[in-house]
Amino acid sequence: MAAAAPADGYTLLLGAAGPMVVNPHIDGGGAVDTLKAFTPIVLVAQSPFAVTLNPSVPVGSMAELTALAKAKPGSLNYGTSGKGGAPHLAAELYRSMAGVDITHVPYKGLAPALADLIAGQIQLSFADCGLAAPYLKSGQLKAIAVTGATRSSLLPELPTVAEAGLPGYQANTWYGLHAPAGVPPAVIEKINRLTRAALAQPAPKQRLIAQGLEPADTTPAQFAAFQQAEYEKWGKVVRDAQIKPE
Repeated sequence: MAAAAPADGYTLLLGAAGPMVVNPHIDGGGAVDTLKAFTPIVLVAQSPFAVTLNPSVPVGSMAELTALAKAKPGSLNYGTSGKGGAPHLAAELYRSMAGVDITHVPYKGLAPALADLIAGQIQLSFADCGLAAPYLKSGQLKAIAVTGATRSSLLPELPTVAEAGLPGYQANTWYGLHAPAGVPPAVIEKINRLTRAALAQPAPKQRLIAQGLEPADTTPAQFAAFQQAEYEKWGKVVRDAQIKPE
């Protein structure tokens, strides 16, 4: 519906990483070519994951997790929100870059995956920081790193995966404003300017951070380049992991 809307700037889409740059590699693109059908306006926020474990797993760092996974191939089960979802791809990127064998257990959402993680049915999950934070605070779960390029504002005590010994690793989901293709550049620039000004205000910025999101600040060109890079990056992960539609 958004792609087919008039190119006048009055219909916008808050696109997320999954439908915009991941799903096209899994389902062949569906009904809409997301890169051609939309003009990126501004990246609103990125959402890193926390590498979250059941407290009984005897590791306290990414190096120790990798060592355990290599010592016991296939014995660590990681839960996700479902096949092809952002947590699945984050774990697959780790598996590939670290050279480990860990077993995927897909759930219908991260909430049931975390419930089984707390119960010890699985050992590991790449979970949204905001979703994992209450369980980390209560001690029901522990976390050893976050997957973003920088530390999480919500969980600043945790190192990034790259800091913790896997250079170049980065995995976020993200949200950004898009307009149907053909909206005049002057309109795109105006919406970009106003959105960035709004996101710079303390109240919305703190509300995003409280949910485990990292506020962003990009020009349309920067967001377009970022989205293209994400499209190529996750396409390779999907192909390497042989993730197919269900």
